[in-house]
Amino acid sequence: MTAWDVYLVTQESLSAGRSTREVVESAIAGGVDVVQLREKDRSARERYHLGRKLREVTREAGVTFVVNDRVDLARAVDADGVHLGDEDLPLSVAREILGEDAILGRSVSFVDDAVAAERASADYLGVGAVHSTGSKDDIDDDEHGIGPGRVSDIADAVDIPVVGIGGITAENAGAVLRAGADGVAVITAITGADDPEAATRDLGEAVERARR
Repeated sequence: MTAWDVYLVTQESLSAGRSTREVVESAIAGGVDVVQLREKDRSARERYHLGRKLREVTREAGVTFVVNDRVDLARAVDADGVHLGDEDLPLSVAREILGEDAILGRSVSFVDDAVAAERASADYLGVGAVHSTGSKDDIDDDEHGIGPGRVSDIADAVDIPVVGIGGITAENAGAVLRAGADGVAVITAITGADDPEAATRDLGEAVERARR
């Protein structure tokens, strides 16, 4: 699987009064590689209808589209895959439902969990929270985040792409890449930015500088 530079996780309640579709379209213009439908405060029905719209937008742009947590929604909106956490369906079940071509992501914070996820057919890992964050209230880490050191440990332990998430900005993205991550995932660094398109571009440039 090709590594991604910038991965957007949507959350309209953190989007400064803009719709998720508006933010996604701006992020696409800025060069985002992946869009994940999150929207945890919305019903399944609302996420379904939004997911259908985002699937159209991302497909037209050639951007990967995944759904957070819900394998049924991922299948219903014809997403490219699903991103799963500790309380979601096992990767093996998601693979059985969505098929061999689906992209399966897994949230991890520890090396043992990362290795287990790779063995269970995860295609990539979302590693974090790297830094403390107010937008991912479902991540159970200490208040300071796991830090780049843990990202490095996890990246060394697996052969699949690692995407750092949690408190990442254009200013600190380089350190996450230098620790071994292949890309960065963000919510508010894009959704809450004055100019989501420019913010996406800035993140992408920070990732590219770190790679060089």
